[in-house]
Amino acid sequence: MKEPPALTPEELIDDFEFMETKEERLKLIVELGRELPEFPDEFRLDEFKVQGCQSQVWLVPQIVEEGDTKRILFQADSDAHIVKGLVGILVMLLSGKTPQEILDFDLRGLFDRLKLEKHLVPARSNGLHSMVRRITEIATHAQ
Repeated sequence: MKEPPALTPEELIDDFEFMETKEERLKLIVELGRELPEFPDEFRLDEFKVQGCQSQVWLVPQIVEEGDTKRILFQADSDAHIVKGLVGILVMLLSGKTPQEILDFDLRGLFDRLKLEKHLVPARSNGLHSMVRRITEIATHAQ
């Protein structure tokens, strides 16, 4: 599994604050989605689809054990540019972390700080919550 580029909350906040308009921020989200590694066709299966998203979203976890430590790597894709960017942000922030680090990560606080939901139509916002819920389920199950 090819790892996505890493992204810190601070980098994301800085990038968002640099963008002045909603359009610029949405363009940034799309650009982040383009940074995801190529998504293998063999993972475009129903078992990897995120339920509750208006667009198709695939999220594939891989648990890697390093001694006593488990880390979760994620690959993701979507058939919609903005949604691919949103799942890309999640994957870049969380891939490679332990299940506990994922569960402790304050995504809600980060989204509030970015005013992310202000830039999304309700269906996309609901889809984002579905993606977060699925990642939380994966991390909980991996513990």
